[in-house]
Amino acid sequence: MASKRSRRRPVPKGLFEARIDSFSSDARGIAHIDGKATFIEGALPGEKVLFGYIRSKSKYDEGMVEQILEPSPDRVKPKCPHAMVCGGCSLQHLNARAQIELKQQSLLADLLRIGEVVPDEILKPMIGDNWGYRRKARLGVRDVPAKGRVLVGFREARGRYLAELESCAVLHPSVGEHLMDLSELIGRLDARSSIAQIEVAISDDKTALVFRHLETLGADDLTKLETYARKYNQIIYLQPGGVETVRPLWPKNPELTYRLESFDIYMSFLPTDFIQINASINQKMVSRVVELLEIQANESVLDVFCGIGNFTSAIARKAGSVTGVEGDARLIERARKNSIDNGIANIQYHVADLFEDITDQAWIKTGHDKMLLDPPRPGAREVVREIARINPSRIVYVSCHSATMARDAGILKCQGYHCLMAGVMDMFPHTMHVESIAVFEKRNDTPGLTTMKLDK
Repeated sequence: MASKRSRRRPVPKGLFEARIDSFSSDARGIAHIDGKATFIEGALPGEKVLFGYIRSKSKYDEGMVEQILEPSPDRVKPKCPHAMVCGGCSLQHLNARAQIELKQQSLLADLLRIGEVVPDEILKPMIGDNWGYRRKARLGVRDVPAKGRVLVGFREARGRYLAELESCAVLHPSVGEHLMDLSELIGRLDARSSIAQIEVAISDDKTALVFRHLETLGADDLTKLETYARKYNQIIYLQPGGVETVRPLWPKNPELTYRLESFDIYMSFLPTDFIQINASINQKMVSRVVELLEIQANESVLDVFCGIGNFTSAIARKAGSVTGVEGDARLIERARKNSIDNGIANIQYHVADLFEDITDQAWIKTGHDKMLLDPPRPGAREVVREIARINPSRIVYVSCHSATMARDAGILKCQGYHCLMAGVMDMFPHTMHVESIAVFEKRNDTPGLTTMKLDK
């Protein structure tokens, strides 16, 4: 039997010319050479390039740009020297305006292709900080003696190894400008080979680092970590096991918070909690959600996938009552605390698995005037399938994955909801990640909206 290696297709040698036709969903230029699609790393639509093949498959080939012969007018020089190596970003060579247009096109294409939905209005893109914006991250750590140091950062683009980074332009500067300091710190630890990752969490005024370690740290290592924390005024947590084992090393009783300016709300969170990556976009996004819900003072609003209450507390400032639902009991505990700390008393919270049958849940039977959906990547299929039981007149859907939102939009369309508007929010500049928002309104007088099946 031939080995798997022997069955690999031979890769053409040398450099080849190509004209780039379009862009793939993972930020590679697509050329068609002798009728075969070729995905070319580092190329932009409209460009003529010289590239080398790196992989050949039966239905498509893959390559890497070696020289730009005719650059796109949208091409810019990446700010980060590691941009084309590190997998943390994929679009630094494309200007900011074109990035937004690309994401808008991706959203609208998904809505039409998957959900058969065309919004009446395209919302103006929401734009925030482009650099140093990332306040949550999970950094890989690996001691590589052959390189003479510990690597700290993200994986290589389409690779399984950590990229050799010295800095990161999209991480908050308190971390992004100190990757080499972290590398040097871990390199001096006796247990350096057991540090698997560092989870980063940035509050409005503090930086927290959670060190995941696979063996017990000795007293000398703990002293070195605490010294680093004091020097850079950072919070160090240790995580010897699962998320429940996270505990602060220094200081002993830290607190992480961010403020929602427009609503005079402070949100407390733990470093392992989910919070929105981009603080400037989150401020604008919460305000836009409240505005688009068009909340009246006597109305009931349902916030599904509410997390620590990022939207819930702001909505409660406008609504008569709010119901927040989340699958993680620990996040609900934080949400309740945030409501109490902010003097908000008109919210009820529930824990529920939102990816299973929810028909027997008490909160779904009471009915609500308005509804917010903010699901993770898998979307909100089980919730929107039961939308008739909830019966909101208006739904605002915030999505981190436009394809699953488009699927759910199609389900809502089947049940008499019309898409009034949709648009993108640049939560992750310089990446292909599309954060989007859409508004749906119930139209009881619109028969035969689509033949799309609810289980699609």
